[in-house]
Amino acid sequence: MARFSRIEVVQKMKETGLVPVFYHADPETCKNVLLAAYQGGVRVFEFTNRGEYAHEVFGELNKWASEETPEMILGVGSVLDAGTTSLYIQLGANFIVSPVLNPEMAKVCNRRKISWSPGCGSLTEISTAEELGAEVVKIFPAQQVGGPDFVKAVKGPMPWTSIMPTGGVKPSRENLETWFKSGVHCVGIGSQLFKKDLIQVGDYEKLRSDIENTIAIIQQIKT
Repeated sequence: MARFSRIEVVQKMKETGLVPVFYHADPETCKNVLLAAYQGGVRVFEFTNRGEYAHEVFGELNKWASEETPEMILGVGSVLDAGTTSLYIQLGANFIVSPVLNPEMAKVCNRRKISWSPGCGSLTEISTAEELGAEVVKIFPAQQVGGPDFVKAVKGPMPWTSIMPTGGVKPSRENLETWFKSGVHCVGIGSQLFKKDLIQVGDYEKLRSDIENTIAIIQQIKT
């Protein structure tokens, strides 16, 4: 069962401005990365549903997180269907993110009052997602669907829309400033934040520092 309400998820996304996106087949690596992110100021973290037995890795990680990183809101991304959604909710996922807009997933999440962020690439998809109960919509792949200009254009006729771009977001001041000035709710960053060389050598202190710096930049831009 989710430890955080969907309202808490949405509010914390807005507050920190950053949702890291990460997957690794080794549970211990995931724990080290999650802890580095937590120490760096992250409070909403998206585990990617990728690879064999990903749900087992998440189940172990979520149990560990409830004890070691109690304020971390851990959810799951790259979920495509209602069945997988139910599986991760059963394992305690606090939110579900998808690269697609699947109404059947909305039914499952709404029934359990779980935050759901579907992937959208047009104004029509965004509006449909909101009708289905999505508080924060994901645009993906963010850069390819139009980047910050797309966000700005959407916010014109639909200023109430909360958007999380993923794909093409970089942890640099210049890039982050462009996104946040366009009106995003928060940003999702994966490989640009979790550099392979740092993970391979286990330099979690450098990872923590990079994440802390990224959040600091976002807070400066928002003020």
